[in-house]
Amino acid sequence: MLVGPRMREGQDGFFVVTPLEREGGSTVLVNRGWISRKMKEKRDRLRQGEGRALPEGEVVVEGLLREPWKKNMFTPDNVPAEGKFYFPDIEQMAELTGSQPVWIEETMVPDMVEAMDREAKGIPIGRAAEVNLKNNHSQYIFTWYGLSLATSIMLWMIIRKRPNEATRRVRQNRNW
Repeated sequence: MLVGPRMREGQDGFFVVTPLEREGGSTVLVNRGWISRKMKEKRDRLRQGEGRALPEGEVVVEGLLREPWKKNMFTPDNVPAEGKFYFPDIEQMAELTGSQPVWIEETMVPDMVEAMDREAKGIPIGRAAEVNLKNNHSQYIFTWYGLSLATSIMLWMIIRKRPNEATRRVRQNRNW
């Protein structure tokens, strides 16, 4: 299945999603990587040699278990009957292929020469194995400094407040 269009370094292309049958009979969905629009048709991809463009037989996939992107309101609906996928809908793809709704992204070491060779042969270019953690430091700064400012203002209001009559009498009483 081709998911796209997707851009890579200014070029239009697709992500190649392949059902992978594992030992034991279970099948998962593997995002093998990006191919250019010129290699959209299977007949244009390399069939000889290593055969990695259209793998057959036993293969080894190194990848990361990922949660796919969410569809936004501008993305059109997928049309699986016509083979048009605009976003990876795991449930829909799993139902279509008879696999489990598990999404794995194949990874590779970033190498420009290998990426150019893969692009020319129609072999999908996997993404770098990186984990993207959320960076909420600016949110934390505003939260903690805001709480600090609010606490300082409340303390200033308590210190500045004039004492009431009962408090004044207690302060003046020296027989404690």
